[in-house]
Amino acid sequence: MNYEFLRKLIVPADSKIVMLIMDGLGGLPREPGGKTELETAFTPNLDALAARSALGFSSPAGTGVAVGSGPGHLAIFGFDPIQNEIGRGALEALGVDIDLRPEDVAARGNFCLVDKFGILTDRRAGRLATPEAIRLAKILNTIKVQGVETYLEPIKEHRFAFVMRGEGLSPEIEDTDPLKDGVSPQVAKAKVDAAIHTAELVNQYVNQARDLLKEEESANMILLRGFDRLPNLPQYSDLFKLRAAAIAVNGMYRGVSRLVGMQVLPVEGKSIEDEFSTLENYWNQFDFFYLHIKQTDTHGEDGDFDRKVKVIEQVDSQIPRILNLHPDVILVTGDHSSPAILKSHSWHPVPALVYSRHVREDNIAEFGERACARGSLGTLPATDFMPLLLANAGRIKKYGA
Repeated sequence: MNYEFLRKLIVPADSKIVMLIMDGLGGLPREPGGKTELETAFTPNLDALAARSALGFSSPAGTGVAVGSGPGHLAIFGFDPIQNEIGRGALEALGVDIDLRPEDVAARGNFCLVDKFGILTDRRAGRLATPEAIRLAKILNTIKVQGVETYLEPIKEHRFAFVMRGEGLSPEIEDTDPLKDGVSPQVAKAKVDAAIHTAELVNQYVNQARDLLKEEESANMILLRGFDRLPNLPQYSDLFKLRAAAIAVNGMYRGVSRLVGMQVLPVEGKSIEDEFSTLENYWNQFDFFYLHIKQTDTHGEDGDFDRKVKVIEQVDSQIPRILNLHPDVILVTGDHSSPAILKSHSWHPVPALVYSRHVREDNIAEFGERACARGSLGTLPATDFMPLLLANAGRIKKYGA
């Protein structure tokens, strides 16, 4: 997207936009000629909305490319996920709700076991129980490294997120994780001269961690890999002139929302219904709402076709709550496809509908993959949705005389 060009065309308007993202929405039939999860689900409300909308597909990162939720969301939010790559270390930090800043350096981490000679005997420390990892993290969060702040947050079992905050840090550091047992953990080394000081700080931290854990039986060392930082992206308030809010339960999606300048709203509870209640409660305070549904992706990755169908039906039952708020524009889509039969993210384009008073209706009273294949939107790059939503909301002025 040409940010400067678009920024010049944005105008204020008294209109509201809802972006409803069902994570991993796209699917595949269980048998040849059958229906996908979305087509199988009983969705009278989405079908009725589809009849008043333009239908099509979104493609997060190009034909044939399966994406993770990080790049998938960046694309939906209007940013090229290839030019604005979020590294795995930064994604791990976002995933546990660390308020990651653009200047921070983040890494993925493992608790591990080494023998008395410092040789790795188990890179994953037997996949130690998460409560034990939490206990060890509390010990390591007492570490002090001069000139920086450090944060270690458990994720699950042996995995954790590591963040270093300070001035002049660089993520250009080689991993300390050799990715195999039977060798010593590696020393953090700078890939470029500008990262020499950061590598020294990382090594200071790791040495202190080894000293603090040396008597522990469950894990007595740590490994770090995937050092990275967040891209510095234009903010929604500046780029799109939007008071934007995010409604999401899971940490990574809250973090990616913060990255682009959305205000992350508190959700009282963790259910889908609770998220829609948050939308209602804050409706008068913002003009753009991103609402994220995680369970569609979870069940797709689990290979549970029927439970993914049930989640879609549950979301459908909440659609009247959006319509009762009378938004000017609604987008319903996903960040990527997660067909249950594949048990993974896939490259398939994602079903999408765009509703507004000014949209050219396709008059297709069904929301599903085959219906979207007949829609007027065709297959759009996911980055095109934000300009399309803004135009339908009366927020982009004419270009040129």
